[in-house]
Amino acid sequence: MKPLLLHSVHQPHGAVFQELGGSEIVSGYGNPEDEYRALRETVGLLDLSFRGRLCLTGQDRKRFLNGQVTNDVGALAPGQGCYAALVTAKGRIVSDLNVYCLENEMLLDFEPGLVGRVTERFESFIIADDVQVVDVTEAYGLISLQGPSAGQAIRDMALDMEIPEKPFGFVRRMDDAMGEVYLMNHARTGTTGFDLFVPAAALGALFEKAARAVETVKGRLCGWQALEILRVEAGIPRFGADMDESHLAPEAGLEKRAISYAKGCYTGQEVIARIRTYGQLSKALRGLERIGPAGVVPKVGDKLYVGDREVGILTSAVESPAAGTTVALGYVRREFNAPGTELELETGVGRCSMRVVELPVGARA
Repeated sequence: MKPLLLHSVHQPHGAVFQELGGSEIVSGYGNPEDEYRALRETVGLLDLSFRGRLCLTGQDRKRFLNGQVTNDVGALAPGQGCYAALVTAKGRIVSDLNVYCLENEMLLDFEPGLVGRVTERFESFIIADDVQVVDVTEAYGLISLQGPSAGQAIRDMALDMEIPEKPFGFVRRMDDAMGEVYLMNHARTGTTGFDLFVPAAALGALFEKAARAVETVKGRLCGWQALEILRVEAGIPRFGADMDESHLAPEAGLEKRAISYAKGCYTGQEVIARIRTYGQLSKALRGLERIGPAGVVPKVGDKLYVGDREVGILTSAVESPAAGTTVALGYVRREFNAPGTELELETGVGRCSMRVVELPVGARA
């Protein structure tokens, strides 16, 4: 397991650690209910340095990347970014990516454990292109402030950086003490949030500064478990849980956020365009909510049925304080995945009823 850069910084705060994608992460700080409440009502501070980070350099970096991913990164100017997917020639997902256009680089942020796979994919397509793939995971850390008071906490940090207003917009500051720092507008729970990419040598000092700022607006340090509850409540799929190389990008629900149907050619485009034209998806990722009976706790991998016919499977499941029941994500066959459809879930202690719902929690009337 790859150790977290700030392991010794988290320990005095009561951190509990776990593994994700071969990397150490902070599961929580012993107060999951308070952490969840902070992320939903004020602000939570998270250390996401375990995620993978690559930079593409060279004169052809933007053109090359635009031919590899589903979204239009060719249209990005410095200070802009977008969400995209890297897919195979058959439209299967290799990784999802947060893409940022720096002055002389393209920065990619993605799930842990994928640096080797993503690097290998890019290098296999580099022929005569002036492109270099650089692993910056160890050089830079990533801390994130998520929740309605995240903007105020950033201001209280006095970083002398203008807060970017647009999603995936970002600003850069060269600081004498910290080095080159980037502030990104990235709502990881579907509400308000910001990411800070910080040189590894300055990460501990900036994390402690952020912790003090978060405390002033009645927020707190938060871990992975609380973030996962908010993610599922928001209906945001995660690579490695709700999508992998067995899934097509459209069936994972990435059309609106990650796919451009107006850009030029890219690997996998023909398959994805054909799906849009003919609508031939046998299943799709949907939000689900337990409607009974109480006491039955659905788990990832549990199967969904209509009568004796298997029609789906759960990929993420959390107990949602906002909904007062289990909220889940799962793939459901197209004949049975319209909102309001009731299904039966086979669990280890018997069946319970699940309803297909629109997410985020609270979005429906």
